[in-house]
Amino acid sequence: MNQDLRGLENDEAGVRALMQRLYEAWGEGDADAFAALFTEDADYVTFDGSLSKGRQAIADIHRPLFEGFMKGSRLTGQTTAVRFLAPDVALVHSEGAVLRKNQRRPSRRALSVQTNVAVRQGDRWLLTAFQNTRYRPWTKTLLGRVLLLLAPRPKRV
Repeated sequence: MNQDLRGLENDEAGVRALMQRLYEAWGEGDADAFAALFTEDADYVTFDGSLSKGRQAIADIHRPLFEGFMKGSRLTGQTTAVRFLAPDVALVHSEGAVLRKNQRRPSRRALSVQTNVAVRQGDRWLLTAFQNTRYRPWTKTLLGRVLLLLAPRPKRV
């Protein structure tokens, strides 16, 4: 195997390990450990569109969650794709959900997809952008299904 491919495999493993550490820090309920996985100037967009700017702000918004109604919760999910935009920059797609304490499987309404940008800083990977979007495919809504049924069909020749 050539050196370039081996390096990319190692880098991808490092990015995937970063995402795993993110899940673990959430499960530990540690806002500071969670935020430490982001760059100092990271952008963090929650499922409702709220933007937090910077590592400290990310810790600050998660601390009351971990100490309050999300206490004992954990993240479940997987990294679905890693694509390198440059040797030290990766676009990361993932999917998952928050499982509340004693919950075994996520509800359909809790499923989310994430788009992340990871950057290498020194010998470690950190997230510099995180965008979380609740999974709500339009075609699976009642309105979406009705409109698809009413849509004109192409004429067959």
